[in-house]
Amino acid sequence: MPDGAPEGLLITETARLRLRRLTTGDAAFMLRLLNEPGFLANIGDKGVRTLDDAVTHLRTGPLDSYAVHGFGMWRVDRKSDGVPVGICGLLRRNGMEDVEIGYALLAEYEGQGYTSEAAVACRDLGLMVLGLPRIVGIVSPGNIGSERILQKLGLTCQGLREVFPGKPPVAFYA
Repeated sequence: MPDGAPEGLLITETARLRLRRLTTGDAAFMLRLLNEPGFLANIGDKGVRTLDDAVTHLRTGPLDSYAVHGFGMWRVDRKSDGVPVGICGLLRRNGMEDVEIGYALLAEYEGQGYTSEAAVACRDLGLMVLGLPRIVGIVSPGNIGSERILQKLGLTCQGLREVFPGKPPVAFYA
């Protein structure tokens, strides 16, 4: 592991970023991220309101995904100072045949290319290292920023699909 790398297992690096596995020690960071206005508006309310809620979310979400699938959402840190800027990774959702790419950044780090940089690394890892046949993306209609990131990954909109029962359809990119 490179000098200065955070405590979670290092997954990959880019020119400016390190992606590593989340740990329960990331609870405070996740509590903040999951309650960002952009996260709530575009991804949804996960009901995480306390540090204990965040630990539970980490255990039943990313940590469980690592154990079951070998991948999941990873913490994205700036190499220059180790500051966590967001999360990015690969998701296998119940009822979805494909693996999906997901990402979320703290608001103060948006617009600096970090999401695209991390997403390209995750896509490449999924396709070239993990041997996934394809990676897809879903986005709330009108979330222009996320649509642009998926397009930068070479994905195109295949139309709207109902992915979450009882919820509005989402734009499906493949």
